[in-house]
Amino acid sequence: MKIAMLTNNYKPFVGGVPISVERQAEELVKLGHEVTVFAPEYEIAGEEEKKGNKVNCGTDGRGRKYEYDNGIRVIRFRTGKSCMENGMVYPRLILKEITDVFEMESFDLIHTHHPMFVGPTALYLSRKYQIPVVYTYHTRYEDYLHYLDFLREDRIFPGIRRQMLKAAKKVIVPGYMRWFTNQCDLVLAPTAGMLHRIRENGTHVQTAVFPTGLKEEFYQEYPQEAAAIRKRYLPKGGILFCTTGRLEAEKNPGFLLDGIVKLKEKMSKPFQVLFIGSGSMRKMLEQKAEEMGIADVVKFLGNVPNGQVNRYLQASDLFLFASKSETQGIVLAEAFAAGCPVVAVDASGVEDIVENGVNGYKATEDVDVWSSKVLEALEQQEYMKEQAKITAEGYRSGRLAVYEELLYGQCIAAKACRQEETGYEYEEDRAENLTGRVFRVFKTS
Repeated sequence: MKIAMLTNNYKPFVGGVPISVERQAEELVKLGHEVTVFAPEYEIAGEEEKKGNKVNCGTDGRGRKYEYDNGIRVIRFRTGKSCMENGMVYPRLILKEITDVFEMESFDLIHTHHPMFVGPTALYLSRKYQIPVVYTYHTRYEDYLHYLDFLREDRIFPGIRRQMLKAAKKVIVPGYMRWFTNQCDLVLAPTAGMLHRIRENGTHVQTAVFPTGLKEEFYQEYPQEAAAIRKRYLPKGGILFCTTGRLEAEKNPGFLLDGIVKLKEKMSKPFQVLFIGSGSMRKMLEQKAEEMGIADVVKFLGNVPNGQVNRYLQASDLFLFASKSETQGIVLAEAFAAGCPVVAVDASGVEDIVENGVNGYKATEDVDVWSSKVLEALEQQEYMKEQAKITAEGYRSGRLAVYEELLYGQCIAAKACRQEETGYEYEEDRAENLTGRVFRVFKTS
């Protein structure tokens, strides 16, 4: 199959969606499929290119540059000049770099990883070329509204802002997601819990559960490197905790600091908590840790190369997690693959993978309850480590890619059957589709 993957975020940006897209693409390439990832360009990516760090580069028939990275062809599209506080860029409304490639080449299927920006482009191309479009519901967008510039606290009166946020969370975002998902041929949800929420919101097209998988390297053991990490941060012994994720409001890092304060009160053994990841809140969190009197037990390490993260997880006794905005929480599966039990705030993305008393604990967002679960998990650490590894077996990327290949094949076959039954002209549908009308206006102007 020749597959087009469309994403608003991709490396060098660090986040769950770029990781998911890259892993899926790599495994599909290994199965013999041709995958093109259409992704935004970043200034940092340009700097890397100057250093010669691209695996391979070339040009298409129109002189447009592309990259080859582990067998994946990556074509970059232009973005707006501004970006969000967390480093995400704003793709342009009309993504000509993508539409031009579709005019020159034939694809069997489109897989879009976002409903905005690249999402409408995917729907338009699906209609125009009569190929199926698959969408993965990676993100709960209602939890990311604070990144919108016009909804920032310093741009709008608090009362008006609250009303706008409420309307967006309760009406606008759910309504748009219901409309968008029902334009797709297949919607994938990373967990059964998210699938249930999608269905409750009114999605009636074909759906399936498809989590982000883990590369085989996450299952490899590195005892010497893990021991070196423990010695570096706990030279005299003790308990090592770890957490990974962007240091942004939606990841709830402030709660972790509050929980660490409580742990310091309750624990007699020395301990350290490693924060892996960066973000706009890092300086504020470092200052807060100092003010709370826990700077001696908290280390902010910044971004660690993805291939090195499992060394830190294997070195840790427990993985701590507080995010309430996840659809899956890739980092939880990564922790389990390293044999690291999890103690997390009970929320979406956690409920489907963490099993109380087995591979970790889920706790209410209460520092006293949460810290008690941490102590309880430490008492059952050896049993939970083995159970964590068993849980992780279901997340191997290679196995999941075979299932994804099957889903793609079924999607293509179903689209072909519908075309045979109704014919290949979809002018009536296209006339009713807002996305198609917008693109036709731009094309004729």
